[in-house]
Amino acid sequence: MFELTSDTVIVFISAIFAAISFAAFAFPFLQRGDQKERYKSVIEKKRKALFEASKEELNNRGAVNVSAKDSMASFFKMQRLAGDYGEKVRVMLLQAGNRDPKAPMKYIMTQILLPIFLVGFAMIIISASHKEIAPAVTILILGFAAVMGFFLPRILVKNTAIKRIEDLSLQFPDALDMMLICVQGGIGLEQTVDRVAMEIAEHSPTLAQELGILSAEMAMLSDRRGALSEFGKRVGGHGKSFATALIQAEQYGTSVSQALRVLADELRDIRMANAEQKAAALPPKLTVPMILFFLPALFIVILGPSGIRMAETF
Repeated sequence: MFELTSDTVIVFISAIFAAISFAAFAFPFLQRGDQKERYKSVIEKKRKALFEASKEELNNRGAVNVSAKDSMASFFKMQRLAGDYGEKVRVMLLQAGNRDPKAPMKYIMTQILLPIFLVGFAMIIISASHKEIAPAVTILILGFAAVMGFFLPRILVKNTAIKRIEDLSLQFPDALDMMLICVQGGIGLEQTVDRVAMEIAEHSPTLAQELGILSAEMAMLSDRRGALSEFGKRVGGHGKSFATALIQAEQYGTSVSQALRVLADELRDIRMANAEQKAAALPPKLTVPMILFFLPALFIVILGPSGIRMAETF
């Protein structure tokens, strides 16, 4: 008979924790291949969509030129209905990583329907309450539900976009240094962007996808400035500076490598300034935790033995 002892339980629990630790260590390495495959699938879908849009444009001669922004019919419908607000919503959703052409329309419909749903739900709760609620309080609750329903989608999408832009801005300087090396080696801009996207796909899949989409747009579309402008809107932060620098270099006929070198130096200075700013802000942030957690324990360790001796003496 197998006898379950405390030693056996400890060994079994230790084995489980060791397996979990090994899985947590090995999982990122096993996921690298999946990240590359995901990157390739996203880029292939983008290339196919751009190819279909270009073919449709060739079949419908006389229409406007295809660009990265104007190639989607659903965006045209949304733009006519919502105007400038629709463009702002589209950019915000792109920055949050949502590339669905129907996403802006869904977002606007959510902002319309969610307040109605929350107001109706609040009215049901109020009517089901056994206590009498004052009319002013009822109006306040319904107004709060309507405002919350309208702004809740924006808050969620905006927070996602801010986190994504921060992650892209953190990884972008290293990618820019790689681009500078490739351009100085004589590689074209489209091939440079595609090569760098392939190289960083393992440790920065989000930036790799954005660079891959930029490469596909510059290769498939005739409007390179439009592709760069869309990339700046999607990525924001350093990506917007990168797009602006390349657009100006192409507009004024300056060297792309020189523009990338100046931008890389500027981004290094910005990174160093941000690091110095965070280092300078660290001591004030540590003051409260030290007062609340470190100093009491330190006083107990230092004064504890003296207090015990005094208690024994008296």
